[in-house]
Amino acid sequence: MSFDIEHPMIGEINRNGYPDMYQEKYWGIDYFGEEIMEGDDIVEIDGETILSENLERFLYEEYDAKFTTAE
Repeated sequence: MSFDIEHPMIGEINRNGYPDMYQEKYWGIDYFGEEIMEGDDIVEIDGETILSENLERFLYEEYDAKFTTAE
C-alpha cells in the first residue's frame, strides 16, 4: 500500500522555495567577482569592496604586500 502524503510545509517549500528567514540575502559582488551576502564581513579600500577572506590576496595583488612571520 503506497501513500503519497506530503506535509503541507514541504509542499509550500517545493512550490515557493524556503521562506526569507532561511535564505541569505544577496548584497553585491566583491573585487574578485565573488558574491557578497548580507552578514558577510567586508573591507573597503580605495573605493573597492573586498570580502575579508580575500583581503590578503587583494593586498598582495594590488599593493605587492608581503606576509611573513616575525623571527
